[in-house]
Amino acid sequence: LVLIIGGLFLIVKSSMEIHANVTGKHEEAHESKSHPGFFATILEIGILDIVFSLDSVITAVGMAQHIDIMILAVIIAVGVMMFASKAISEFVDNNPTIKMLALAFLVLVGFALVLDGFGVHVPKGYIYFAMGFSLAVECLNIYARKRASRDQK
Repeated sequence: LVLIIGGLFLIVKSSMEIHANVTGKHEEAHESKSHPGFFATILEIGILDIVFSLDSVITAVGMAQHIDIMILAVIIAVGVMMFASKAISEFVDNNPTIKMLALAFLVLVGFALVLDGFGVHVPKGYIYFAMGFSLAVECLNIYARKRASRDQK
């Protein structure tokens, strides 16, 4: 049930964000809103990290013998997310196509979670391959755009 709810949350939230970006309503909302505070950001990162890693944690708990190592791994992952979030956020802001790709990944992960919740297992290798391939193509596109803009100057 948790996987289904988490997956649906990712699908809905990501789809709404994609829609806002495509229709241009995203910029209007950001102009009128102030940025969230430090603790709100930490809370959101923690919640998203839990949603993202929940299926992996459940799988790992089933396979792992040392729960204390699992807990430590989740704590470290949240810490890394907190410190790396600003750099990642700046990169995504400077490359809007990466943001759209990341949102599409979230929809994909959401569907995988929902399917897993209903007992239909999607091998993670398929998802990782699709993400890796898409990311590689997008990196080539970013490089080509930067080179084209440099050549025009």
